[in-house]
Amino acid sequence: MSAPTKIRVALDWTPNTNHTGFYVALYQKLYAKANLEVEFILPQAAAAEGLTPARLVATGKADLAVGPSESAISFATTEPDKPRLCAVAALLQGSTSCIACLGSSGLDRPAKLAGKRYASYVGRFEDSIVRQMVRNDGGDGGLVDCHALPQHGYADEALAKETSVVATMLEKGLSDSTWIFYHWEGVLADRTQPGLLNYFALEDYGIPYGYSPILLAHPSFLEKPELKKFLEATGEGYALAAEPKNAEAAVKALLEGSDFHESLVGKEEFLKASQLAIAGKYLDEKGRWGQMQKARWDAFVNFLTENQIICTRDGRAIGKDEIDID
Repeated sequence: MSAPTKIRVALDWTPNTNHTGFYVALYQKLYAKANLEVEFILPQAAAAEGLTPARLVATGKADLAVGPSESAISFATTEPDKPRLCAVAALLQGSTSCIACLGSSGLDRPAKLAGKRYASYVGRFEDSIVRQMVRNDGGDGGLVDCHALPQHGYADEALAKETSVVATMLEKGLSDSTWIFYHWEGVLADRTQPGLLNYFALEDYGIPYGYSPILLAHPSFLEKPELKKFLEATGEGYALAAEPKNAEAAVKALLEGSDFHESLVGKEEFLKASQLAIAGKYLDEKGRWGQMQKARWDAFVNFLTENQIICTRDGRAIGKDEIDID
């Protein structure tokens, strides 16, 4: 057999249950069986160079990147000299994205975030989406005070260790709200202190949110045979992780595959609870991983363009007809 083909995957955060299928595929040697050597790059390492996971792919320092659907849309509408990164798979079919704030804050609906702080990862469309959510609930979105986490949150050592903006920002009084995955930070908060957080799901407030996370590739990588092998092996990993009976084994794979990352050690019970909370969202109704529907992309892009959230660097609103969704 020839030497394995190396694939570099830039993760969007420290290892967590969004990534379980990757680590199951690694632990079960599914990548090795496909003659692949897979390296996972943590974003904290890339942050030292000022690069997001998507930008690692754009600059040739990674082959694939995990990120929100906004990253694909952003690269589709950026300067002509930059590559148009392509979405090749959805890690999750269902969404658990939501805006969270402390239950004790009295902020029990998005409209009340007007005049309050929002801890932002500084995604290109993120702050505008949050402000539109506030408007959709009858508040003044323009009054939301969006402040940036260091280097999209990657350069915050405490955050990298805790993996929770709730713990590092909200509970310390440094912000009033932030964007989380319920099955990660929400499950962690509810296990620690039931009622600690109020949650506002984007879909409940008129935002047809897209797929998140997704897997992004450089256009030059799309026709390479190793991509197909990687996606097939990864799909097997997520199919195994989707079975509730495999939750403990999946957690073991996440721990061992990540070399017992410091953010995971000693949290086995939480990891199992998070795994069970998200397992049902890995696959579509036919039991397939990675599937994406054009209608869902259309709905999200329509929302962004109708609210003039996608703009050029000089502030010109970009219309839907200028975006290649296919």
